[in-house]
Amino acid sequence: MVASDSFADFLREQLAPLGRVAMRRMFGKTGVFCDGLMFAMVTDDTLYFRVDDHNREAFREAESFSPLSYEKNGETIDLSFWRAPERLFDQPEELVSWAHEAMGAAHRVAAKRKRPVPKRKSEPREAISKSGKRRPAARR
Repeated sequence: MVASDSFADFLREQLAPLGRVAMRRMFGKTGVFCDGLMFAMVTDDTLYFRVDDHNREAFREAESFSPLSYEKNGETIDLSFWRAPERLFDQPEELVSWAHEAMGAAHRVAAKRKRPVPKRKSEPREAISKSGKRRPAARR
């Protein structure tokens, strides 16, 4: 279930030091974005931060909770989002610190997804029509 309006407003206020925090409903949950990167998700008014191999140690406390997951073909798929401990909502500076760690993971995930565009080895050759006239080859 998506974030309630009041919880979304609370998160925007608490995470304001990150920059402009936006939320978007997706897949029955709410994605939490900053600078166009999704660094957290909310479901049932529970916050989950993005985790990867580089920030896993910083989020060790959250490891005791089940990660965000979904069911597919009778199988549970764990996502790379770990539940934020409730105590963080009483410690705004630490909540923002965890969010910074999650932003780092979001940047690394985005960098992995960007693939370099292959360079064309040669220019396209001219095509010769049946009438014998030369015309440039169509570019893709």
